[in-house]
Amino acid sequence: MLNGMKRLALALMMWPAAVLADCPPDPYQGPELDAVVARFPDAPDAGVALDLHNEMWRVLTDAPDQTAQDYLDAGIERLRMGDFPAARSAFDALVEYCPVYAEGYNQRAIISFLEGKYQDALPDIDSALGLLPHHLGALTGKAMTLIALGRTPEAQDILKQALALNPWLPERSLLNSPQGEEL
Repeated sequence: MLNGMKRLALALMMWPAAVLADCPPDPYQGPELDAVVARFPDAPDAGVALDLHNEMWRVLTDAPDQTAQDYLDAGIERLRMGDFPAARSAFDALVEYCPVYAEGYNQRAIISFLEGKYQDALPDIDSALGLLPHHLGALTGKAMTLIALGRTPEAQDILKQALALNPWLPERSLLNSPQGEEL
């Protein structure tokens, strides 16, 4: 835990200097994510789909440079510990430093969702999806957020988009009526 706190403190101390630096765009993340997502429909079973799911998250959490990775890792660690203010600070610094990295927005949206601030989660989710339209975590997060806001018809449309990309998603149980074949 102390190591994580030290990393967060270091990342936050670097924040002013990091803002002056340029976060490099990651030319591989979009194509890498697309390649993983394209394999979901051909997954023969839930086990293979889970392996692809893990590969998807490996791609999504591979930040464009070490500074962005430090912010992301520190934020995720604090989020896991339930320290939402510290996690939000790390993700705010990540988004400020690297506004072209979708996962910073997605992680910040997760905090808003967990805090029950559903309306606050939507702009971050939309930012993540604007950068990576096939971000399945953001898509399912948006569907769950819309459900929490009572916007079920919109949520159903988003779920259908997500399930078109990955028919193995556990969130398929939230779909009101099955699409096509039984999932």
